[in-house]
Amino acid sequence: MEAARTRSARTVDRTAARKTSARDRTTANREKALARANAQRTNRTEAARTRSARNADGAKAREIFTRNESTVNRERGVAGANTVRNNRAEAARIDRARAAEANVARAAARNLAVNQQRNLTFARNVALNRDRNVRIVNYWRNDRFRGGDYVAFYNYNRVWHDRSWWVANYPSIVFVLGGWWYWNVGYWYPAWGYDPYGWYSYDGPIYTGYADRAPDRIIEDVQLALQQQGYYAGSIDGLLGPQTRGALAAFQSDNGLAVTSAVDKPTLQTLGLT
Repeated sequence: MEAARTRSARTVDRTAARKTSARDRTTANREKALARANAQRTNRTEAARTRSARNADGAKAREIFTRNESTVNRERGVAGANTVRNNRAEAARIDRARAAEANVARAAARNLAVNQQRNLTFARNVALNRDRNVRIVNYWRNDRFRGGDYVAFYNYNRVWHDRSWWVANYPSIVFVLGGWWYWNVGYWYPAWGYDPYGWYSYDGPIYTGYADRAPDRIIEDVQLALQQQGYYAGSIDGLLGPQTRGALAAFQSDNGLAVTSAVDKPTLQTLGLT
């Protein structure tokens, strides 16, 4: 009897234990499921929060980029406008400067022309007055020309020879001033007879100092120098005509030189042409 009760009690205990174990497992499973659900919910919430944060950061970054790009474009536009404005201002300044320079040049040209005309008129008047007071000299056989600087004039005589004679005796012969001239010891002389039909309006020596200085070139230099000093108002043509010889005579007289009315060494030295 006692054994039966014991077995019955054990059966009841086992049944109770199984119920308790089943209940505990159910509770544990429920708690696990609840924990998993909570974890999933938390993960989803965190993922959503992370995505939201990322989206917000992306939107902010896009907004900042858009704002920066807009600022850069605005600054570029302002810089471009300033450059165009500066370029226009510089172009206008250059145009004004060029116009001012052109006006100055035109004014200078007008003044130069006026002054040249005044100087030329004055030079003509001076040259005319001096020509009236000084005679052109063609005769050099007097004591005034015995000195070494004028011996070429004192000893000059017209000499006639044919072409072959001139070529054989004088290697430096040039055709200038309408005729043939030969060079000898610093002077050019008319080569009479080199051309049987040639003629010389000026019949006398012309001093140049060197054979490579042609007589017409030195006469041009003399004309220019006399013009600058107010003695000559004619053309710079390299011809030793009456106007040039009159200017030479006036210059020589004013400077205390022997009046040869020609291009001699002392005259070139006084004009600063040697």
